[in-house]
Amino acid sequence: MGPGLYSDIGKKARDLLNKDFHTDQKFTLTTYASNGAAITAASTTKNGAIFSEIQAQLKQKNVTVDVKATTDSLLLTTVTVEEFGVPGLKKIVTIPFPQQTAGKAELQYLHDYAGINASFGLNSKPLVNLSGVVGNKAIAVGADVAYDTASGDFTKYNAGLSFTNADLIAAVTLNNKGDSLTASYYHMVNAEKNTAVGAEVTRSFSSKENTVTFGTQHALDPSTTVKARYNSNGMASALIQHEWRPKSFFTLTTEVDTKAFEKSSKVGLSLVLKP
Repeated sequence: MGPGLYSDIGKKARDLLNKDFHTDQKFTLTTYASNGAAITAASTTKNGAIFSEIQAQLKQKNVTVDVKATTDSLLLTTVTVEEFGVPGLKKIVTIPFPQQTAGKAELQYLHDYAGINASFGLNSKPLVNLSGVVGNKAIAVGADVAYDTASGDFTKYNAGLSFTNADLIAAVTLNNKGDSLTASYYHMVNAEKNTAVGAEVTRSFSSKENTVTFGTQHALDPSTTVKARYNSNGMASALIQHEWRPKSFFTLTTEVDTKAFEKSSKVGLSLVLKP
C-alpha cells in the first residue's frame, strides 16, 4: 500500500518495454526436493557461447537461503531474512566465492509512507548505496545515492517522481549524476485482456540526444500474451509468450533493425519448466 522502493519508480513501464524481450536461447528447469528445496538449472546460448548455472533455494519460516553456482567458477550465497526484528524490514547478505571481498549486505524497509534501501560492500573500503522514497500509493518522490569510500567520490546520485492511479502510472527520473532525464508512461487500457501501452523518453544533456521507446501488450487468451516495442533507433521487437501449464512458459522473440533490413533479424527462444 506504500510507495515501495526507489527501484519501483517507473518499473511498470520498464517491464512492459524490456521484460522477456530476449534474443538469445534460454532453457530453465525447476524441480523440488523432498525437504522443500527448489533446484533450478538454467542454460543460455548467446553469440555462440553457452552460460549455465544451477541454483538451490531453501525457505524456512522467514529465512531464505539461495546458493548459485555458475560456469565461470563463481559460487554465490544469498541469505534473506524477512521481518528482521521489525515488520517491513528485510535483511539480505550476499557472499560470492572466491571473490569474498565482493560480498554485500543490504537492508530494505517498507512502510505505508516510505521505502528505504541501504547496502554496503563487505570489505575495508566499501561502496555504500542509499535510496529512499516517501509518499503513498498515489504519489512518491525519492533519491538514490552511491558513495565510494575508497575514492571519496559519489559514484551515483539520481532522483525520481512517480504518480499512480487506477490504470495509469507516470514517472520522471534524473539519472547519471544529472546528465540524463527519463520520463515514462504506463497505461492499463483493458485489465480483462491485460492490454497495456507504455512509452519512455530519455534526454541526454551531454550528447543532446533523445531516445524514444514505446510498446504495447495484449492477452490473446488467459494463457497467451503478445508484446511489441519500437524505439527511435529503428529497432522493432515482438514476442509471443504461452503459459502451457502453471508457471511454465514458452517465449518466442524476434528483433529487426528497420534502418538496415539487409541485416539478419534476431530470434530468441525461452523455455521455462516448473512442476
